[in-house]
Amino acid sequence: MATLAVQYAHPFDDAVVVGDGQVHVVREAALATERMDRLVLDAVFGDAATRAAARWLIWEVGQAVGVCPSSIHALYMARGKGLVHGFTVPAINVRGMAYDTARSVFRTANRLHAGAFICEIARSEIGYTDQRPAEYTAVILAAALREGFRGPVFIQGDHFQVNAKKYAADPAPEVNAVKQLAREAIAAGFFNIDVDTSTLVDLKRDTLAEQQRLNYETAADIAAYVRSHEPKGVTISIGGEIGEVGTKNSTVEELRAYMDGLNAALAARGPAGVVGLSKISVQSGTSHGGVVLPDGSIADVKLDLPTLENLSRVARDEYGLAGAVQHGASTLPDAAFHNFPRTETAEIHLATNFQNMLFDHLPDELREEIYAWLRVHAIEERKPTDTDEQFIYKTRKKALGPFKRAMWDLPASTKATLAAAYDAKFGFLFAQLAVGGTAPMVAQHVLSPSVHRPAPGTAGATDLSAAPDDTELSD
Repeated sequence: MATLAVQYAHPFDDAVVVGDGQVHVVREAALATERMDRLVLDAVFGDAATRAAARWLIWEVGQAVGVCPSSIHALYMARGKGLVHGFTVPAINVRGMAYDTARSVFRTANRLHAGAFICEIARSEIGYTDQRPAEYTAVILAAALREGFRGPVFIQGDHFQVNAKKYAADPAPEVNAVKQLAREAIAAGFFNIDVDTSTLVDLKRDTLAEQQRLNYETAADIAAYVRSHEPKGVTISIGGEIGEVGTKNSTVEELRAYMDGLNAALAARGPAGVVGLSKISVQSGTSHGGVVLPDGSIADVKLDLPTLENLSRVARDEYGLAGAVQHGASTLPDAAFHNFPRTETAEIHLATNFQNMLFDHLPDELREEIYAWLRVHAIEERKPTDTDEQFIYKTRKKALGPFKRAMWDLPASTKATLAAAYDAKFGFLFAQLAVGGTAPMVAQHVLSPSVHRPAPGTAGATDLSAAPDDTELSD
């Protein structure tokens, strides 16, 4: 029986056999070669039929050799019970040159025997990096396979956020947009989703419960929707957020108001025994991307570690969560990172510094082409008080989608230099966050059930494409 997947001339020859909608890996060594580079290129830049076939093949090859999208929920619940501790999970926003960046992440994981790490992409990043969930999953899995990584792969939807202005104008369509993105992401293999309704917190209200009400009620609504679309055998790790990053620091009282309200609202939506959150994002002094000074440098961050430690403790002791999550951490000074395991912070999100490293390593000609493009296509985002350095720093992420192919096709020498820099940075961060040696711990607690997909063009195959989403906010 011919299918689209069978008709696709994949690059593995007889090392991978495809027939009757099933994939058999005959020689695993072939997966960690330049043949995977050709397959993932098809998954990103091929025509519609080629993309569908390549993405399906990457997924099924992963299922065959044990490189499966997974939920970190069970590991986080073990942490909430005190069964594991002493590390902080890095959640890495893989934006530009996603395949090369992710390869460095998995190389580092192999070298340090790390298993507790996450690759993620925010709602806004999906838009401006031109990476829908199905493409993102294919790229992350291909990178893992290319580097010979084996084990659960945690792919996360970061900041699946409700836009406050759109919500104020008409709540239902905005909440539904987040739900539909979650549904698309789950179908693509995002089994970890951060529901961010912190934009709806109203500090003008008299009580903390009233200030957090729209936040926790809307989060419970979205969380219940996520639970209703889980694949069989998968409990998605869902995170909530009590304060928008970059605003005032969170308090224990706010955490309790949010968690008590959310748990009650989620229970009311049912079914009985519905699983709640695994972690809670808080504000403790950072901001997304850092504060850009007129010369383009980043201002020093006043990180409130006692607050972070106390919030993590309350989240674990009173609600059984893994602890608190720190956003906007990648631009912190190197000396700060060892503090996160010490304070038992559950997870930190890292994004902008890797983007900065990418732009620093681009050939001068391409970098100037990008900056010229921004001065035309992002000019409406320039504030009257912005210096050129501030404007470029704040907007250059918007070029990652339009220049995706140009970055993908960078010379091998440029990629090698960037890879060495990424390897050093990820190695430093994994060591500072104490996730080296966590692979056995992940294997002990995380079950990755097989989730097979029908081949494209056969009965039951799903179209994972969707309209772009351009809501603003990311690390």
